Amino acid sequence: MDSSPALNYRRASYLKSSPGLMHCPDDSGAEVAFAGRSNAGKSSAINRLTENKKLAKTSKTPGRTQLLNFFVLDETGRQRLVDLPGYGFAKVPLAVKNEWQRNLEAYLQKRESLRGMVLMMDIRHPLTDFDRQMVGWATKSAMPMHILLTKSDKLKRGPAQATLLSVRRELAEYGDLISVQLFSAHNGDGLQALRTQLDQWLDTRAFDEIDSAGEDEPAADS
Repeated sequence: MDSSPALNYRRASYLKSSPGLMHCPDDSGAEVAFAGRSNAGKSSAINRLTENKKLAKTSKTPGRTQLLNFFVLDETGRQRLVDLPGYGFAKVPLAVKNEWQRNLEAYLQKRESLRGMVLMMDIRHPLTDFDRQMVGWATKSAMPMHILLTKSDKLKRGPAQATLLSVRRELAEYGDLISVQLFSAHNGDGLQALRTQLDQWLDTRAFDEIDSAGEDEPAADS
């Protein structure tokens, strides 16, 4: 198959917000979920990706994102970005946090159109307990994960590279299922690498061909 065409992320627009799996858009096409701790710069990364500072809501109060927020990349709605609730958000009752954990786990394990997850970690505080939980959910479902070590501009090149190698080394047991890169929403470092990964995940042509082949096959004898 030819390489997938680059997508125009600047065309991203808001579709809907959902409290859980049952209220998500039609489970077809391809979507990529963005996850991360409340202060990991998730909304800023999405806005940098789409070059739209108002697309994903940012707040001085971490953890305001408490819904599954869906964005479409064109009028067909078959390619989507999903902004997941910022986990570890503060000033929320424990019962609410537990409910969101159940909702997130159900979404990650049962959503058929979900092709991969982008997990954001502050490069100064990578692999927290919450990060490891997300890695566990993804690997349990054999879901590809691409990790962004965000705010890389906060460190000098040497320490940033050392952290990158350290995280890669710690997650090496998962092989090709997990990839890691440096990223800065502030200056755009790593943006093209992120877009290249998303282009691969959101290419719906392979799945369209599988669906078409299934439709052409004659029904099996009972």
